[in-house]
Amino acid sequence: MSELTLSQRTQQLPRRHPRAFLATAALAWWGLYQSLNPVSEAIVGALPIDRASHLGGAIQFFLYDTPKVLMLLTAVVFVMGMVNSYFTPERTRALLAGRTEGAANVMAASLGIVTPFCSCSAVPLFIGFVQAGVPLGVTFSFLISAPMVNEVALALLFGMFGWRIALLYLGLGLAIAIVAGWVIGRLKMERHLEDWVRDMPKVAATSGESGLTLAERIDAGLASVREIVGRVWPYILAGIAVGAAIHGWVPENFMAAIMGRDAWWSVPLAVLIGVPMYSNAAGVIPVVQALLAKGAALGTVLAFMMSVIALSLPEMIILRKVLKVRLIATFAGVVATGILIVGLVFNAVL
Repeated sequence: MSELTLSQRTQQLPRRHPRAFLATAALAWWGLYQSLNPVSEAIVGALPIDRASHLGGAIQFFLYDTPKVLMLLTAVVFVMGMVNSYFTPERTRALLAGRTEGAANVMAASLGIVTPFCSCSAVPLFIGFVQAGVPLGVTFSFLISAPMVNEVALALLFGMFGWRIALLYLGLGLAIAIVAGWVIGRLKMERHLEDWVRDMPKVAATSGESGLTLAERIDAGLASVREIVGRVWPYILAGIAVGAAIHGWVPENFMAAIMGRDAWWSVPLAVLIGVPMYSNAAGVIPVVQALLAKGAALGTVLAFMMSVIALSLPEMIILRKVLKVRLIATFAGVVATGILIVGLVFNAVL
């Protein structure tokens, strides 16, 4: 009975003492995070392998990066889950409905950073935006930004590479989302929506105000952790395993030769390889980390990462339900061109 009572009290802590819960959780998270490197080194040191060997380096990479990425992901998903309680799909549509292109493309791309929508929600979001009267190009700015420049990508980039790389990625991703959406809007391709989508009656967008308490927003953050982390952790493990293999066994000269800045074809090849892959920021960033450590050029690696996240084949298949082939091809071509330019420019100037 006492254990049950203790469990109930633990579950009710966020509701009864929300500020105390946040402070305690933050301190516990920071303490665990600081212990990751010494613990991983101690574990590898206790194993009957040479730490300086390929296998030793790969194991240490995996043991350190796995909890590191999961902890960073958990923290940022929890915080953004609370923030996202202010940005329901209804409120997002209301913010974008009735606005003209240009400034609306900037707003749509910016909203994509703080909203939790991914390729699996692309169709209902697209339909909702069309019904609310959001221009097609503005809708695409949001659909490009939401998966590519999301809080997970930025938090993991910051944790692994520092604020300069994270801000660089933020600026590049927003630029691609804004310009690509504006270009698609200028092409006036509404006729290439599926007929049933184009003929839907327009409905007024509502703000969807919720008036939640701090405790309820904490509950929303915890629910986001259960949903998002529970869904993406296999991709994280797979990405870190690939990154560990690259870190341990791939020669630096080999990676520099095929993804270095001296190979002009490396950026187009990276985009072509990335498009058919299916992953998200949490799964691909550990691979990016290992590629950079082995001598790959920053522009090439950013192009690869952006193409994996923003131009995934599964998202194209999902969008086929609402878009005709020509509009999908235009969307992919415009975004891919932007990614190519980003990769080539940064390889040339960095």
